Amino acid sequence: MGESLDRVAASLGLDSSLVTRWAELVGESVAEHTRPRALRDGTLVVAVDDPVWATQLRWLESDLLARLGDVLGPARVTRIEVRVRGNVTPDW
Repeated sequence: MGESLDRVAASLGLDSSLVTRWAELVGESVAEHTRPRALRDGTLVVAVDDPVWATQLRWLESDLLARLGDVLGPARVTRIEVRVRGNVTPDW
């Protein structure tokens, strides 16, 4: 299962540690409503299930970028793009 997750995450440009540690990085309540979807050219695309959570994530962006830098290395994620999806159930 771990290898499958690694392959799916890699195909999306995501580091598997980002996927597996998402709740730790953003907090349990935020993680229930958000999912990392892709990482391309320093931009992390995050799906949220409601516009309220989009606002919350934008407000937390600088803190999240600092946490992501600690986990993934500096400058790996330089921007967060938030997309409202309605359903954020993981694909993997």
